[in-house]
Amino acid sequence: MMGDRDFRSIVQNAIGSIGKELEIDIDPKDIQTIHLQEVVQCLRRSYYDRIDPQEIERRGFNELLSGLLRKLQYGSEPKGFAIDEISLKGQADMIIDDSILLFRGATTELESPQANDVLYLNACMWIYDKTDGIVIYITGDKKETTFSISRNKKMFEEVIRRVRVLNDLLKEQKTPILEPSTECSECQYFERCFMKKVNTKQVSLAEMLGLGKND
Repeated sequence: MMGDRDFRSIVQNAIGSIGKELEIDIDPKDIQTIHLQEVVQCLRRSYYDRIDPQEIERRGFNELLSGLLRKLQYGSEPKGFAIDEISLKGQADMIIDDSILLFRGATTELESPQANDVLYLNACMWIYDKTDGIVIYITGDKKETTFSISRNKKMFEEVIRRVRVLNDLLKEQKTPILEPSTECSECQYFERCFMKKVNTKQVSLAEMLGLGKND
């Protein structure tokens, strides 16, 4: 606190406002359009985001990195990929020649890319019909780690399968199965999946021993 102002709240509100501006625009009622980000993350999380969304607390500008880059002149335009009657919609951060580039924030230098980033990058290569992909992780102290991959058909087929699964579950209003991962603890829906809130009453030691205040 400085004076009468809570500057931490001001910063959090600013980050939250920027995040909303940069978010992928998903119409929860349009279940025939599935966004790539929805299927490379936990399907249950994506389902809740559409059916019963809960606000997420944004913690820093690293989380906004991809969205900011997409808004720049080098950013790519969203593109759809037809899967029967469903449209899979993806967007790369940047396209240079035959390469798809993704930029991600990271807390430390990584030894290998995150699995969902690999799925996203590979799918973008098929959607945009490019042969190579690069994901760049940037830490808060500006250290960069770069990984390159070539597109993989089986990996893209898994993304297509998840598109169909999410579409079916949205049609049937059925909650997806649990997909436990290291990201669960940071998810805004953690309590829905793993914990049930119960009403508890604090009881003092004296009450537990049957002693009144005047005993």
